[in-house]
Amino acid sequence: MSKTADFPLSKAAEPRIPDPSRWKALAFIALAQLMVVLDATIVNIALPSAQTDLGISEGNKQWVITAYALAFGGLLLFGGRIADLWGRKRTFVVGLIGFALASALGGAAQNEAMMFGSRALQGVFGALLAPAALSLLAVMFTDAKERAKAFGIYGAIAGGGGAVGLILGGFLTEYLNWRWTFFVNIPFAVIAAAGAYFVIREPSGARNRSPLDIPGVVLSTLGLVALVYGFTRAESAGWSDGLTVTMFIAAAVLLLAFVVTESRVRSPLLPLRVLTERNRGGVYLSLGLAIIAMFGLFLFLTYYLQIVKGYSPVRTGFAFLPMIAGMITGSTQIGTRLMTRVPPRLLMGPGFLVAAVGMLLLTRLDLNTGYAAVILPGMLLLGLGMGTAFMPAMSLATHGIEPRDAGVASAMVNTSQQVGGAIGTALLNTIAAGATTAYITDHAARATDPKLLELQAMVNGFASAIWWAVGILVVAAAVAAVLINTGRPGTGAAGGTGGASDGNTEGAEDEFRIPVVAH
Repeated sequence: MSKTADFPLSKAAEPRIPDPSRWKALAFIALAQLMVVLDATIVNIALPSAQTDLGISEGNKQWVITAYALAFGGLLLFGGRIADLWGRKRTFVVGLIGFALASALGGAAQNEAMMFGSRALQGVFGALLAPAALSLLAVMFTDAKERAKAFGIYGAIAGGGGAVGLILGGFLTEYLNWRWTFFVNIPFAVIAAAGAYFVIREPSGARNRSPLDIPGVVLSTLGLVALVYGFTRAESAGWSDGLTVTMFIAAAVLLLAFVVTESRVRSPLLPLRVLTERNRGGVYLSLGLAIIAMFGLFLFLTYYLQIVKGYSPVRTGFAFLPMIAGMITGSTQIGTRLMTRVPPRLLMGPGFLVAAVGMLLLTRLDLNTGYAAVILPGMLLLGLGMGTAFMPAMSLATHGIEPRDAGVASAMVNTSQQVGGAIGTALLNTIAAGATTAYITDHAARATDPKLLELQAMVNGFASAIWWAVGILVVAAAVAAVLINTGRPGTGAAGGTGGASDGNTEGAEDEFRIPVVAH
């Protein structure tokens, strides 16, 4: 046992018989994760209709998305710590019930204030729910092969759920009413909460009952909110806007103060050992970069298919099906089968590169691009690569972690995705807008059809931004290849000495029965 742990490990750290209900529990955890991921995109399709019905101004419509992102991204670390303190099962069920109530409020909204409030509440309860779900998997699946399968399913849902949201959002908006994009969450949440209550048996002795780090909660929440809002505002007001710059400066100061605070307090909200172990750090960084690239593409392809190609919302959703199929295949067939045979970096690095090749194909978009010739193979490769990389990434998020830190480690992978999504949408949108404006300026004098010029400029902007996304995915692959050095589960091998700062890998090894880097 490590002598650096600040409290003794419980009996839960000893090898134990796997929970007989773990696969049933996975079904309800996966259902809850699907609901959260769906909600990130399903509302996008419904936004124009909701804006008209509720009289939301053009300037305020972004708050339907931003209110959710700010609350979710800002409170994830706090949610992960609450899961460690209260217990993951209890936090998971409370998060589901709260999410259902917030969704009901959103579906019944009569004005923009109710809508914005409901979205913020969804973000609050999502921040409880998401890290609790991932950490439950980490402590319930202890066998390496079973763990690989479980995280394969979870990774496929995490990666493909957003595209499923586009399909479901299109159906509900086109054939029912935009309010059903909120109401649809209620049966998901009720079923998942009931199943979790009766099926999930959280291992005893794995809680972290240390006092809550209030300064850490305040600094991390304010810092992440400032960061997410800065990128969100940059999308609409520009990078040189005074408030945008102020938000970025505030975020830097607050997050730096948070790191300093965490290094000094007795019971930190985010123990720095969670970040400084190189494999987990590599996962958080590479996954965040990949999400930056992916979120921007979702938005560009949605606009391209609906505005340039004239697809309906439902047809647009179905156009994303190859990406979903690729993600499911990559995660459950490639990632799961190879996870116990090869080191994770040999799945994540090549996975991100395959996704980059798919993204590269999509830089060829023009007004006459055929779906089957370019978009279909591009989506397939993107989904296949992302699915292959997501599965080991989700599993490594709790690599070598002490049971008491499982919740906050799970929160970090969700935080990297939320912040990455906010950055990706703002950054790539800004690049696309700049390229679009430049194209119009260069070609306006020779244009004979202003509408055609506008569409050509839009597509040129999309292609320019997608080139940046290709580069970001290549960087993500390099980060995964360089930083992630743990061997395949079951060998204990590693390419280096990573994780020296992780105070208790031996106990974690017993808890999860996955050998980690030797110190």
